[in-house]
Amino acid sequence: MFRGLINDAKSAAGSLLAKYLARASVAVPFVIALGFATAAITIMLVDRFGAITAYWIVAFGFTVVGLLATLIVTVKEQDEETIEKQVESQDTASVAADAAAQAAVQAPMALLGALLATPFGPNVLAGGAKMVARNIPLVVLLTLVAFLFWPSEPVADGDEPEVEVAPAKPNGLHASAANGLHREAA
Repeated sequence: MFRGLINDAKSAAGSLLAKYLARASVAVPFVIALGFATAAITIMLVDRFGAITAYWIVAFGFTVVGLLATLIVTVKEQDEETIEKQVESQDTASVAADAAAQAAVQAPMALLGALLATPFGPNVLAGGAKMVARNIPLVVLLTLVAFLFWPSEPVADGDEPEVEVAPAKPNGLHASAANGLHREAA
């Protein structure tokens, strides 16, 4: 019954993971180049200003870059959240997403029950437990990655006020502007 839904979820997760791995593989040479550039800049600053001052300059530079990146990501996330709220209020796909999430939560228990029902199930389970114990750092890393993709809790109705969006007209004007609710300063 949920087989198609589970396969769609696997396909979506696989394509998302492949997309991010492709982006990461492109970024690796640039990260290495940035490391060498940082080392070269640090050596130039040490020659010019001395070691202590040069390290303070490099630390200040990285702090500024980090603050700018934080600001950009925060603004981008806020824009995405408002767009998602607008789309979610008009879309019924959340029902399908809830069903997929419920199936994903129930699938591991169903697989474990099927595994234990077979004659070789306990032996396979013991071997799997030994393999997990040997590779605990990898398991922890995969768990952290899974938590990154885990859906967050929905916002309760009383937490944030709902924003009503006027439907767009074919010419690009919103209904509120067409009704005269939008007035320009004279």
